[in-house]
Amino acid sequence: MLDTTELTAAVERFADRLRAAPQSRLQRGAAAEGLALARELALWAQRIEEPGAAGDGGRIMPDAGVFTVADQLLVAGTDLAEALRTAPAGPRERELGEAVRLVREAAERSGL
Repeated sequence: MLDTTELTAAVERFADRLRAAPQSRLQRGAAAEGLALARELALWAQRIEEPGAAGDGGRIMPDAGVFTVADQLLVAGTDLAEALRTAPAGPRERELGEAVRLVREAAERSGL
């Protein structure tokens, strides 16, 4: 099975930074960056878990406000890590590396 520790750690770090950020920082774009990433990770997990349903565009994570985005990111990241870890064999190692890169880049863009 795939070791998804690096992905979950990166997601947890970004979520912790979002939780600790002041409201003004969240409103200036950090929360939007976190939500965009959460949505992307959630859709990615959906495509892995339900490959036949990928054509419907997936279920989009709602915007529940700047104070919930850290939790949304944590849920989406954890779901993707589990989907990658338990998915049938394939190029999952590459996908895992791509997911970690996306999380790190989003955290950097957020300024946190």
